[in-house]
Amino acid sequence: MKKPIILAVALLFALTESAFAQPLKVFILAGQSNMQGHASISTFDSLASDPQTAPLLQEMRGPDGVPRVCERVWISSIGCLGDAYSDLTEAKGKLTVGFGAPEDKIGPEFTFGLTMEKSLNESVLIIKTSWGGRSLHTDFRPPSAGPFVLAKETEELWDKYPEGAHGIPKAEDRPKFYADKAADTGVYYREMIAHTKKVLEDIKRVVPDYDEQQGYELAGFVWFQGFNDYVDGGMYPNQMEVGGHDAYADLLVHFIRDVRKDLSAPNLPFVIGVMGIDGLRGDKNAPMMHFREAQRRPSTLGEFQGNVIAMETAPFRDDDLEKLSDRMENCWPEVDAKVAEEMKTNPNADSWENKMKLMAKNFTKEEWKRLSGASNGGYHYLGAAKIIAPIGKAFAESLIGMQAAEADDAPTRDGTLHLFSFGVVAAIQCPSVDDLMGAMLAVSWKH
Repeated sequence: MKKPIILAVALLFALTESAFAQPLKVFILAGQSNMQGHASISTFDSLASDPQTAPLLQEMRGPDGVPRVCERVWISSIGCLGDAYSDLTEAKGKLTVGFGAPEDKIGPEFTFGLTMEKSLNESVLIIKTSWGGRSLHTDFRPPSAGPFVLAKETEELWDKYPEGAHGIPKAEDRPKFYADKAADTGVYYREMIAHTKKVLEDIKRVVPDYDEQQGYELAGFVWFQGFNDYVDGGMYPNQMEVGGHDAYADLLVHFIRDVRKDLSAPNLPFVIGVMGIDGLRGDKNAPMMHFREAQRRPSTLGEFQGNVIAMETAPFRDDDLEKLSDRMENCWPEVDAKVAEEMKTNPNADSWENKMKLMAKNFTKEEWKRLSGASNGGYHYLGAAKIIAPIGKAFAESLIGMQAAEADDAPTRDGTLHLFSFGVVAAIQCPSVDDLMGAMLAVSWKH
């Protein structure tokens, strides 16, 4: 009886490619400024000098040295253009560089897409929704979390200062504060969901050769956010203590549940990018250590086992580059003083080129070359492609790893055929060839 079943399985793979075409894999990338991406394209060369990142640079560029354009990965992105804080202008097309904030930068999406294209060998759509300076407690607040509520300790502190104080509004101004918060609550959560649904309702607008019969599959969600919650002492007044960011963890649990509900994807694989802007030392120092614990906590809950993981980004931090960047920041008063002196005789001394010439005198030739790998502040992972590019790749590999674990954990038994894809397992058990073939043809992939 085993031979007919083997024959039937062989016939399955002999059927036309279109009959069993894989659904278009759709990945959602969301968050604030580090999901937007502030790594300048000018920092790409810095990957070449490190054996750990040089191979990735080869994937990021073609043989001609020009950044690659993915042939099978498309992207629709909002939030990175205009003011990068509230803009809803869409950027779309085949994935390449320039989908960061703004067009001369990359975020995690570039190497995420490159990795997915290489690993899956099939078409991929990335939907990216990210806005700078946005919190989970207000801007991305999920519906099931309820209305915005100021921390009890903060309210009690405010009550002691009806006339106001530093960081505390006057009593007469507080109704407006709460009204503004109510108006802002959940705005960017709703924009994220709305844009995702808009793209999914007309995929051909973004992916011209999309086959509607092929369908699509929501294959993963990556959340890379946290800075505005991390620094908000009003919302998290006990942030220096263990559990001081527990409210963030609770909000993140609501967020995952609501995203899955609103997108009708109850088992949507979810990756949480754990904040790494302080590097590995952040795991030892408050408040960062407590905030990271809050970001990790959802992945430990029973309901999320196997489908939510927390991915650490701190190991990708470049401590040496950060030290050089800090030195450069400390040199600015001296450089500005020299520029002011030179301007007495040279009105062009205030040019950026001259400032950089004066700044370079504070560093060795090798150090100055290393500094070209940074283009932004520490809170933006130094705007370094050497940091952001590996993070994007790791996000993709985390989702791929979840798929592999799902496949490994699926039961197998005689007479059962398992068909695997991201987030979908179809199992067919049939006593005969006719029954098996009939079941095969009845398989439909989830959209």
